[in-house]
Amino acid sequence: MNYTKEDVLREAYEKGVKFMRLQFTDIFGVLKNVSIPVEQLEKALDGEMMFDGSSIEGFVRIEESDMYLRPDPDTFVVFPWRPAEGGVARLICDVYNPDGTPFNGCPRNTLKKVLAEASEMGFKCYIGPELEFFLFHVDTEGRPTLITHDKAGYFDMTPVDLGESARRDMVLALEQMNFEIEASHHEVAPGQHEIDFKYADALEMADKMVTFRFVVRTIAQRHGLHATFMPKPIFGINGSGMHVNQSLFKNGKNVFYDPEGPMNLSSEAYHYIAGIMEHAKAFTAITNPTVNSYKRLVPGYEAPCYIAWSGRNRSPLIRIPAKRGSSTRIELRSPDPSCNPYLALAVQIKAGLDGVKRKLNPPEAVDLNIFAMDDRQRKEMGIDSLPGDLKEALTLLSNDEVIKDALGEHIYSRFVAAKTEEYDSFRIAVHKWEIDRYLEIY
Repeated sequence: MNYTKEDVLREAYEKGVKFMRLQFTDIFGVLKNVSIPVEQLEKALDGEMMFDGSSIEGFVRIEESDMYLRPDPDTFVVFPWRPAEGGVARLICDVYNPDGTPFNGCPRNTLKKVLAEASEMGFKCYIGPELEFFLFHVDTEGRPTLITHDKAGYFDMTPVDLGESARRDMVLALEQMNFEIEASHHEVAPGQHEIDFKYADALEMADKMVTFRFVVRTIAQRHGLHATFMPKPIFGINGSGMHVNQSLFKNGKNVFYDPEGPMNLSSEAYHYIAGIMEHAKAFTAITNPTVNSYKRLVPGYEAPCYIAWSGRNRSPLIRIPAKRGSSTRIELRSPDPSCNPYLALAVQIKAGLDGVKRKLNPPEAVDLNIFAMDDRQRKEMGIDSLPGDLKEALTLLSNDEVIKDALGEHIYSRFVAAKTEEYDSFRIAVHKWEIDRYLEIY
């Protein structure tokens, strides 16, 4: 789409929109919005809508609070679950300073900066994510529980998969919001689901990932369920991941494909893989940003925790799906859906581009099941591990100038400060496991 201001104004009028939500995220990917009557839409499209940035997590100090929202006309959609009369639509916005410069604390601007770097190298980045989520019952007061609605497993159907009705309505709503849905199915764990949608350029896809989480949670609520993208809500079963398929195109052709190359992959593909592997430890703080994220990144539940790549199996960090030609891509399997999509894509792409710039080469592919290896075998093969917890991830992030540059000083410093506080809060809390383990013994 290449919507203009006039296109948005016309569609809003024709579709009976009464209210507009101007959406953006804080540095953690939490969706925020300023709601305005449609009569103010033209003013908003002219970039004249101001809001108080000091009230948003990680944005600015109170003395620097005035911020402007600049909507992207291509993100205009009407919410299909709202009534036809008095409808509600949204626009995703970039955040700007009062002097007209892009705000460094805006995650969407951060991704744009990395994509501009890719463009200078002649590349266009395409992304295809796979976001998993759980559907749980709510209690009598509407608060989420850990009680799932089914006992189904991978690809099970009705009557076992009782969430199918909710998932169907999610798909219908997403399709009405310009998503091209490719698959929808039950995942491995009870109550766990996945809806896959067609790849798109990185900025459009980050917008869609933010929208996807919002739509899934909204439709689940309308079915009396709670949808969560928390990585590991229940011990002992698979957590929710967000595999990220990524490729580079130049002049309309997939740069990763080379029919004459090893595995039909180009030198750029191998350089990109090497860049991802070199910076994976550091960017894990961004792609797996919560204390809970590291309860998923453990052996035994299909989540990759070892830094290796393969064209055959799913235990390494990076997998090369079998399709070639224009569909050639790498799949990074470690991220989880609690991340900020704008920042998560920015750091992955930055890492890959660094590998291309420096012509890095990855180690040999590992086509064995890494989960079945012991520490000695992994060490002999030079297979390193991702960080074991959020604190380690933040330390590794602080030592990687490439990933810090992708984030920019503003987001980096505020993200680390907030996440350090989060980890410390977790560290000093007394958890049920400790009570069960120690109370009677000592």
